[in-house]
Amino acid sequence: MQSDPTDSQPSPLAKYTSKEELKKISYVDSASYQNKLMQIANGDTTGLWPVANQPLPLEGAILPFKRIIAYYGNLYSKNMGILGELPPNDLWTKLNGEIDKWEKADPTTPVQPAIHYIAVVAQSVPMKDNSYRMRMPSSQIDSALAIAKMGDAIVFLDVQVGLSSVEEEVPLLENYLKKSNVHLAIDPEFSMKNGGLPGEKIGTLDAKDINFCVDYLAKLVRENHLSPKILVVHRFTQGMITNYRNIRLQPEVQIVINMDGWGAPQLKLDTYKRYIQNEPVQFTGFKLFYKNDLKRPPHRMLTPDELLHLKPQPIYIQYQ
Repeated sequence: MQSDPTDSQPSPLAKYTSKEELKKISYVDSASYQNKLMQIANGDTTGLWPVANQPLPLEGAILPFKRIIAYYGNLYSKNMGILGELPPNDLWTKLNGEIDKWEKADPTTPVQPAIHYIAVVAQSVPMKDNSYRMRMPSSQIDSALAIAKMGDAIVFLDVQVGLSSVEEEVPLLENYLKKSNVHLAIDPEFSMKNGGLPGEKIGTLDAKDINFCVDYLAKLVRENHLSPKILVVHRFTQGMITNYRNIRLQPEVQIVINMDGWGAPQLKLDTYKRYIQNEPVQFTGFKLFYKNDLKRPPHRMLTPDELLHLKPQPIYIQYQ
């Protein structure tokens, strides 16, 4: 999604300040990238997919060449996702079972496993600084990285800002985000910039917040000579992301808008169409809940085959 044409932005190449730096820039193969975008657009006839005029990503980009299958949660809690429910060996047995299902459903797209760890957790109490968020200690984040290493997985560090902000919280993770296998996720549901407390109402993030994260990650990529970072942004309501048309795409960052609402299959599919398919940014994701998706009839989760019928196909799948 390109920025508003009235919002004059420098070329992404302007950020590389010397001819020597420009010579070092390598991009993915354009034909292969476009072909894969068309494949995951899956015959879309709306004209929305694939997203037009997006920049060609730098060499080493994961998307759309691989589909990410991620396990989500926090190691302190069994209630926040599968990641906190199982010991590491059991977790990998279960995750590898999901990976096998996806590889069989779509043999043309290799799977990249991922550990999606909530590194900043929104709270229902104010904390000492009235931020309503808790930053996880480095020892816990290191444990998540160690679990990922067991299965050659990438890592997403998820940020729920509460009454704080992405500008304050994301830079504190820089030492991790400099690592080649660590990426970022932000959760508008728990960004309470319009008032209220986490859990009492659904929060919001604006394109400006997302662009801050994109710019921050792009800078890390350039300065540390990294492959493109991935930014996952959760969404299941209209208000969770505002001014989506102003989200800026850059060669150094790949953006996934992840449909993370729970419920019966048709409700989830309808939510995906309203807020993910109809408001395109770059790539799409889909969250599956081992418990919450079973609460309502027909008491089952959507299957890989069913999700592959979507237009576009989600390239990021998250299990909670």
